[in-house]
Amino acid sequence: MPSVQSLTRALDLLDHLADAGGRATLSQLAAASGLPAASVHRLLATLVAQGHVRREAGRRYALGPRLVRLGDVAGHVLGEGVGALLRELVAATGETADLAGLDGDAAVYLAQAASPHPMRMSTEVGHRVPLHATGVGKALLAAMPPDDVDALLARTGMPARTPATITDAGRLAGELATARERSWVLDEGEQEVGVRGVAAPVPGAPTPCAVSVSGPAVRFSPADAERAGPAVVAAAARLGVELAGPSEEDTDR
Repeated sequence: MPSVQSLTRALDLLDHLADAGGRATLSQLAAASGLPAASVHRLLATLVAQGHVRREAGRRYALGPRLVRLGDVAGHVLGEGVGALLRELVAATGETADLAGLDGDAAVYLAQAASPHPMRMSTEVGHRVPLHATGVGKALLAAMPPDDVDALLARTGMPARTPATITDAGRLAGELATARERSWVLDEGEQEVGVRGVAAPVPGAPTPCAVSVSGPAVRFSPADAERAGPAVVAAAARLGVELAGPSEEDTDR
């Protein structure tokens, strides 16, 4: 259906704008989307008229003010159910719990429940991190087909963020295979020195997501991480149900 195709393309353009940091030219969006410039121009005109995109000087387009309201409301709705589950995970492990989603070739933090300890990990919601160097990122990779992982890493590379970052594709593949067997992955200071974390993919989520707990390595020991693994997997399963929402059959009743 043409109308559905146009909607899909318009939403994809918003994603491409986000991937570009919120601003891009028409030619950049045409290249990213693979659509003719004339088609992109028509879609952008509609998005501008609705306030989802705004036009700037120099033939550049930026994410528009209407998205701020949508994002605020979406975050509030997301936080109601997800926040309670993350707080339960904090109570079970004593460490900060996060929910992150796949955002292009990176992970973006969507929600967080903080540890009660004065010394704790804190990542700003909306912060984007590389997949190969973080617990949530590796959990997202573990849920992907290996061929998709190879293609993604070919695009992004595997730059070192700390001395502990895994920069060898073969070693990462082995770790992801282990993660698929036990359903969770370990982060040993690969994004931040002195931080240990455990993460698991969220099954059944409408878009790829992962949940994690992390804390200072001096307190959150390897044994603590092993014990936390099953709790994180269980929380991920419950989050999957929460994010999936009711089935079509349930909503039709």
